Amino acid sequence: METSLGVWLAWVLGVVPILGLLLWCWNELWYAVPLKFRYSGTRTRLPPGHMGFPIFGETLAFLWYFKVLRRPDEFINSKRRKYGDGVGMYRTHLLGSPSIIVCFPSISKIIYQSDEIFLLQWPAVDLVGRTSLVSVHGKAHERLRSFVTKAINRPDALRRIAALVQPSMVAALQSWAQKRKVKVSYEAKKVTFENIGKLFVSFESGPQMESMEKLFQGLLKGIRAHPFNFPGTAYHHASQCRKKLEAIFRVELEKKKNRTEIDQTTNIDLMDGLMQVEDDIGKRLSDQEVLDNIVSLVVAGYTSTAMASTWALYFLAKYPNVLEKLRVENMGILKNRKGNCITSEDVSQMRYTNKVVEETIRMANIAGCTFRLASREVEYRDYKIPKDWKVIVWNRYLHTNPENFNDPMCFNPERWNEPARTGTYLAFGGGSRICPGNMLARLQIALLLHHLSVGYKWELVNPDAEIIYLPHPMPFDGVEVKFSQI
Repeated sequence: METSLGVWLAWVLGVVPILGLLLWCWNELWYAVPLKFRYSGTRTRLPPGHMGFPIFGETLAFLWYFKVLRRPDEFINSKRRKYGDGVGMYRTHLLGSPSIIVCFPSISKIIYQSDEIFLLQWPAVDLVGRTSLVSVHGKAHERLRSFVTKAINRPDALRRIAALVQPSMVAALQSWAQKRKVKVSYEAKKVTFENIGKLFVSFESGPQMESMEKLFQGLLKGIRAHPFNFPGTAYHHASQCRKKLEAIFRVELEKKKNRTEIDQTTNIDLMDGLMQVEDDIGKRLSDQEVLDNIVSLVVAGYTSTAMASTWALYFLAKYPNVLEKLRVENMGILKNRKGNCITSEDVSQMRYTNKVVEETIRMANIAGCTFRLASREVEYRDYKIPKDWKVIVWNRYLHTNPENFNDPMCFNPERWNEPARTGTYLAFGGGSRICPGNMLARLQIALLLHHLSVGYKWELVNPDAEIIYLPHPMPFDGVEVKFSQI
């Protein structure tokens, strides 16, 4: 009996701690130590940090700060306290990969401006399309980006878009007032998707649009999941949603191909434009290229615009002084408004409204991180970024770090009286892959703010609702409000 107890104590006091230490150091031994030996004798080294446990790495710590404590910025602050500031890079093993976290403006700017070195790795190309703007590189990317940017950011395009999306907004806000109490996150998704359907493929609201919205929701869940492609997984379900969406868009593409040139010029949407674009030698996009880019652009614009709109109502309810200034400016625009709509030119003159838009986007932090893959070994200020490691630009921390924005968690549009310091505001990414729809998103939010401020009032049902941070930041109740006309 005494012998058995002694063996048991030996395990507890000796073997178990050793095993725990081995597990804690395993990723360091596997990934970091060989590189440290390789760099020995040189002035370069790996960024500070720790690789965590096998398989999980630091993912459990990430979830602890984001889901349990609900203090997401402490994930980076804890690293700064433990390892120092350095140059704003930390090694880790996160979400299944050895990674370098980047959270300072100077190095973030370099990552974004070096597209040929730091390759876009997320979202999964099989889900958004291998020939989409997200997936292609080099001249193919330049060619696609040039057209898409012109198609949705030119003055005439913005003018047409402003006229097209406002009727849906007006009707939606009227229905919210009739309901008296709404969950804004749900309602904002509905009106955003309806407008995207009109802009991109000339679809009208109805059963088909409702079915497509569900398919896109399934697609988006798979994009955020691990790529385990077998029945029952989110990724597999997303793949099936992608196939169904492509089939719907392909039917519409065939209809457009069979129309006459006169018919085509009467209602130009984004799909029409992608079908007509030609390169320098007169070659047009293939059908698959058109379909891939329609899907990827809807993915990029759907959730982000809806979430920013939701947060706008939340912040304005929390900061009535901001809403009052917004209302004053927009009532001035109202005097010159024709019918129920304002123009994109009006929006460009609404200085305070545009500051509210920028502050909303900064604080909403929809694209909290951007994922890249180092295609070769890179040295930056005596630190090495190893080849084939993931590089995670932590956009959220750039926006919430008090070193970049004074009192960053205060909703203060006045801070945009001066432009943000270079590299501190990356809501739309940066470099050659900055979101081509950034002007479209800003315009839609500004138009919604106009109609809200001149015609409606609202208050939060749960003003102290907790914020959840995964998969995106959102008040726990989805911003439930009591909503009525002024």
